[in-house]
Amino acid sequence: MALDDDMREALDMFVTEARDLVQGLEEGLLELEDQPGGGETVNAIFRAAHTLKGSSGLFGLRHLVEFTHVVETVLGSVRDGTLDVSPGLVSALLPCADHISAQIENLSAGQLEPDAAEAAEGMRLLEALTPYLQEGTAPAVGDRTAEVAEPAQRERTWQLALNFGPDCLRNGMDPLSFLRYLATLGEVTDVVTGTDRLPAAAEMDPESCYLSFDVTLVTAAPKSEIETVFDFVREDSDIRIVPDDSELDVYLRAIRAMPENDRIGDVLVTSGAVTELEMAEALRIQQERAVRHNAQPGPIGEILVEMGIVQRDIVDAALARQRRTSETRSHDTRTIRVDAGRLDKLIDLVGELVIAQSSIGITGAAPPSEAQAEVMRLVDEVRHSALSLRMVPIGTTLRRFERVVRDVCMELGKEVSLVITGADTEMDKALVERISDPLLHLVRNSLDHGIEQAAERRKHGKAQQGTLRLNAYHDAGNIVIEVVDDGRGLDRDRILAKAIERGLVAPGTPLTDSEVFNLIFEPGFSTAETVSNLSGRGVGMDVVKRNVTALRGTIEMDSTRGIGTTIRIRLPLTLAIIDGFLVGVGSSSFIVPLDRVTECVELPPGPLSRDCMNLRGEVLPFIRLKQLFQLPGPPARRQNVVIVEQSGQRTGLVVDSLLGELQTVIKPLGVLFSRVRCISGSTILGNGEIALILDVGPLIADHSDREHTRHAAPAA
Repeated sequence: MALDDDMREALDMFVTEARDLVQGLEEGLLELEDQPGGGETVNAIFRAAHTLKGSSGLFGLRHLVEFTHVVETVLGSVRDGTLDVSPGLVSALLPCADHISAQIENLSAGQLEPDAAEAAEGMRLLEALTPYLQEGTAPAVGDRTAEVAEPAQRERTWQLALNFGPDCLRNGMDPLSFLRYLATLGEVTDVVTGTDRLPAAAEMDPESCYLSFDVTLVTAAPKSEIETVFDFVREDSDIRIVPDDSELDVYLRAIRAMPENDRIGDVLVTSGAVTELEMAEALRIQQERAVRHNAQPGPIGEILVEMGIVQRDIVDAALARQRRTSETRSHDTRTIRVDAGRLDKLIDLVGELVIAQSSIGITGAAPPSEAQAEVMRLVDEVRHSALSLRMVPIGTTLRRFERVVRDVCMELGKEVSLVITGADTEMDKALVERISDPLLHLVRNSLDHGIEQAAERRKHGKAQQGTLRLNAYHDAGNIVIEVVDDGRGLDRDRILAKAIERGLVAPGTPLTDSEVFNLIFEPGFSTAETVSNLSGRGVGMDVVKRNVTALRGTIEMDSTRGIGTTIRIRLPLTLAIIDGFLVGVGSSSFIVPLDRVTECVELPPGPLSRDCMNLRGEVLPFIRLKQLFQLPGPPARRQNVVIVEQSGQRTGLVVDSLLGELQTVIKPLGVLFSRVRCISGSTILGNGEIALILDVGPLIADHSDREHTRHAAPAA
């Protein structure tokens, strides 16, 4: 099957919506397993499956329609109360959601039909659902459950306008055979033969078909089944099937009784008045007209009436249902999909505005006028508004791990409950997407290494069921994500022994608990005695740290033997713009992230031993940026110390001048400088000069390593 260019855009929208529906289906199944009596959850996942099936039918995706139909049938039994929720049922349905998701991703890549392996996998999954299908509800190709219950269980009267194409006879089709077949579906009560297409006898072609019929059919078959009768002549014939006027009240009542739906197409298809095939044809015509006239496409309801597919009364009722739904949702939280490219362009433009704004506040510039101050205020508001477009709740990402916890626990034979807090905490969408993989490894690591088997937990007086907590919160301009388990904790002695064995640490080296725990982030480090599907190969934790560092974040670890482990990831709220503190060192300028700065003091005069100073009775180590970056020129006569804090460790940065706070647009350094440490990016100042943005975490860590090595050498 192939789609023309006019339908490609619609298909892309379907893929986007389908991804959300599948995610909702999976989350609902997991929630249903924990709360089997959740009526609203059952309704939600049934609607998700139903919408997926209906939307797939609009594009002729029969493999998705038929597969999702079976899932919907099972969920319908759950909704009706004839099938109880059980772990086995959820275990059978979750892989089906995965299969649907895989098919949707294939659609996104341009694959409109499943290959042999995927088709076989789909059949295997459907066979697993067979025990949950009630007798008489087994799936069959072409079945529809979108019909409303009342019209589907009674005989209805249909009016068929059959105008066979002129090539019908040449193609070997007998129009009368279609009438005879209609009689097998129900009772043909009236047939009127049309004569308006007959030419004069002298002009008549004996091989051409001029026949047309108006047929009245009384049948219990759904409209879709009547349509299939004419599949072989539909392309060159005009076939119109509409409910008889006597049936209008049935459809009007069905539409008014339907659940909320803000799409008229769904209302009409679900009511049974319009089939998926007819809706797809109407959508195609709508798209063609939009392209031809370079304008907004006409209302789909008008097109359906014009095509003779449905009466205007039914369309008006569907529009009324749609309007009531829209009014009901007018006070709800609304979301809008924004193209990522356009959003990035907006962020870039805002960045340029921030650069222009910063030029007003550069040291030495004239004091801004009242108008300039107002512009600065507006630019600041635009910046916050634009950045808020990228901010999304992290809860969606965290809830995905419910499935991970369930599957891993089944594989390991453990009992673990997942507790999520802070789901409403917002962060940059780009960060959300890039933090998922590191979090996935940390969660699997906690389940495998951290939380014990039920027997071991009972032996140590713990609850049989372990607890894994995912927590997110804002802290000092950052977002903190915690992965906490109540397992066995890290074995300090074992980690240290393994590190000494691998030559990572010299024997006898004094290390704090934090330094020992951080050794697990070394490449290839693993204390697992056996290799499993989940761990033991020494791959993963180093990648986690590398990915977190690439996001300008840090990762910390706390653990108590026998109590549990807490892994804490600290990330900036956004990757685009930060509040910074501008400092000067010689002729160069640097930006220190403002959330890392605690205070600024003057460097005491005279020589200072071991690059340390007395800060109100506390020993404060400091780093001379001029020496670190080997900048030319003599130091300033009066130097200052910018005190920064990272993971509870305070360090001073010696600079020549303090130039004040500055909103900073982060520009990446590029591939050439990808291995440069201590620098996270650059920015353009208002006077056109370049300033480098300091990466405080690696800066302090590298300084500590150098000091440790320098003082350890004489002792050795």
